[in-house]
Amino acid sequence: MNFNSIPGLTRTKNLLITGIQHNHQAHAQLFAGQPGALVLPLALAYATYLHCENKGEDACGSCAACSKSLKYIHPDTHFVFPVGNMKRSKEIKGSGDDETLKAELRKLWRNFLLEQPFGMLDDWTLFYGGEDKQAIISAEESREMIKTLALKPFESKYKVVIIWCPEFMHMAAANSILKVLEEPPPHTYFILATQASDKLLPTIVSRTQRVTIPLLTDSEITEHLVQQGIEHKRAERVAQLAEGDLGLALQLLDKEEDRHTQFFFDWMVACYLNKHATLLAMAEEYHEADRLSQQSLLQYSLAMMRETLVAKFGAYELHRITDEERKRITKFTEVMNLKKIERSVKLINDAAYHIERNGSAKMIFLDLSLHLAEIIRK
Repeated sequence: MNFNSIPGLTRTKNLLITGIQHNHQAHAQLFAGQPGALVLPLALAYATYLHCENKGEDACGSCAACSKSLKYIHPDTHFVFPVGNMKRSKEIKGSGDDETLKAELRKLWRNFLLEQPFGMLDDWTLFYGGEDKQAIISAEESREMIKTLALKPFESKYKVVIIWCPEFMHMAAANSILKVLEEPPPHTYFILATQASDKLLPTIVSRTQRVTIPLLTDSEITEHLVQQGIEHKRAERVAQLAEGDLGLALQLLDKEEDRHTQFFFDWMVACYLNKHATLLAMAEEYHEADRLSQQSLLQYSLAMMRETLVAKFGAYELHRITDEERKRITKFTEVMNLKKIERSVKLINDAAYHIERNGSAKMIFLDLSLHLAEIIRK
């Protein structure tokens, strides 16, 4: 991946490119952003640019180094990433010995980067079939990385180590890389790409130079989707639902996001009328959906609560909704007030948290519905 492949983030990309051009790059950098920020794509583009033999305003894309980097097979770029139990993975065939498993895993990793360049951790665990096991970066993985760094670069002037999701490092792994971060081998650069920097050891954060990666704007996501051939109105709609997360926006294109409108307002009516049988049936339907659909419905619900608040204060110029949604929101404001919206948002956020951690979707949705019914009916 090169920088031109990444939408938006012009200021951040210029900062990274200028640092390399003037040889001011730090040996250990922390690419940190909120969930949905493009920390991994920027790390990949940074490594590509660093290895490029004909650097300009971006990597040339045609030299031998770029050809390998764009296929994620450059021998001087090393990846460290979280993984669950490889032997139980649905995508890694056979038991095999450890070396065979690692080779298959590396192949899967390259395929993942090629097929889902803006994918997130959940996408990766689904890709290799390890969603039933918590992914971690093991102490063994960190030891192997340190052994690799003892060797000289094969082709490039530099070695680049990209550690994706370092917040998932086992404590022993985190402690083992502290020294190499502080005193790295010559011409070696570390990039720690994280969406949860608050979960990292302070000693690791203190050894890195922080580069804050902002979320994309709605217009940046819309422009990217339109360039991919998506109709402009639909691209705008998806961008609003994604709220800065390009990976989510791309996934939503394959979903029937428009059905969320009907489901959400039917849900609110059932809550208001306290129809327990309807809420139970909706919980069953919610449970049958895949996790992305479950998360996107809650994301949509938060967006509608925001729009209700906007309507409540008469700030209609801030609306980001369709005409159909506007009609329904107008009726919804009749039974909602600031306190109710505030409490509802907290409950929906809590539900999203538990869904992300593989809680029972049916129980989470039903519990949320009963609490929302109590709030709305007051």
